[in-house]
Amino acid sequence: MNLLIKHGTIVNPGSGFSGIGDILIRDGKIDRLDHSIEKPDDCAVYDATGLHILPGLVDAHCHLREPGFEYKEDIESGSISAAFGGFTAVACMPNTDPVIDNKIVLSYVIHRAKEVGLVKVLPIAAATIGQKGEILTDMGTLAKWGAVAYSDDGRPIKSAAMMKKAMEMASMDGLLIISHCEDPDLASGGTMNEGVTSMQMGVKGIPSAAEDVMVARELLLAEYTGIPVHIAHVSTRTSVELIRQAKKRKVPVTAETCPHYFSITETVCSEYNALGKVNPPLRTDDDVKAIIEGLVDGTLDIIATDHAPHHEDEKMTEFQKAANGLVGFETAFSLAITNLVIPSHLTLENVVEKMSLNPARLFRMQGGRVQEGYPADLTVVNMAGQWTVDRFALHSKSKNSPYHGMVLSGTVESTVVDGRFIMKDRALQ
Repeated sequence: MNLLIKHGTIVNPGSGFSGIGDILIRDGKIDRLDHSIEKPDDCAVYDATGLHILPGLVDAHCHLREPGFEYKEDIESGSISAAFGGFTAVACMPNTDPVIDNKIVLSYVIHRAKEVGLVKVLPIAAATIGQKGEILTDMGTLAKWGAVAYSDDGRPIKSAAMMKKAMEMASMDGLLIISHCEDPDLASGGTMNEGVTSMQMGVKGIPSAAEDVMVARELLLAEYTGIPVHIAHVSTRTSVELIRQAKKRKVPVTAETCPHYFSITETVCSEYNALGKVNPPLRTDDDVKAIIEGLVDGTLDIIATDHAPHHEDEKMTEFQKAANGLVGFETAFSLAITNLVIPSHLTLENVVEKMSLNPARLFRMQGGRVQEGYPADLTVVNMAGQWTVDRFALHSKSKNSPYHGMVLSGTVESTVVDGRFIMKDRALQ
């Protein structure tokens, strides 16, 4: 399908054409950008008057659950949910069953995503076999077969020696280790942030130091080896400061946070509300302020969703036994607009950098730019739009969102992948 998008406000922080203009798409790629393009005979037209056209959002961290946990989510349902959130590409973590630690499972995920044919799925392979932290996976083979990075996300790599070896092996193919920073001994038995709220609830907490000490370790290893590392889901003030100081020393590190770490706090878990139970846990008001500061000054490079779907039965149970995680695809962009852009912490261009350009760079993919010759992966948004979150109306199989009933600003209207509407005017195509 050839397509002409007319009169949209193009947002292009990666340089190139910005402002009100037209985008001509041919054969799945951006053919031409200009202030005004006359309609060719072979093109459909999409009128984007009053809307903003962004380079397609790229999620650097999500869980699609397939294979093995399809009752929570599968590649098709997750891709649909991602499209409704404006994501044109998503990087999925390997904690499936079986784990994505060999070429057979990796190939299955890639093949299944192509069969579904919606958003682009970028598989992250496990760093160690079974994510047990004991034996490295065959990283060279996994890279050859399409892995974009390695992580034992959901579990930290407990041994510093193993982490160093994993970083060295990953770097041989130019790929990264994405580190889940958590000291398992400090975190052991904890169910939420250790603090006033956990004390009031009478549940064992996880100290913020459980994250901080592992962040410090990864930074020291990156500094010692000169090998880049990516820090996942940063949630504490100390972690932000450690990364900030490391960047000043030119340590090769990138870092992400998630919308729930800049929009809500541990108090969501009051009354034993397991919809707010995540890992790392929701933190304090001071930590939220620090996360926002880190996004503003560039310490935190990426906003990722950590989309983690769970069945209702796994959430609506005893708080200590409830699964960790929330669904994030469909609320991420609006949470960024509501909590970062409207209060003037970031501009829309800054948000696009952190949700599109920087994740595309992390995975060395053509994306993050509205540029001639690039794949026509685009997200169309209405900055004046508002909506009320109804967790039961989300398109994920799972409905575990703590934002139910919250009014958010900024709506995703359409999602285009390789020049084809996946979601158009809030309807799946």
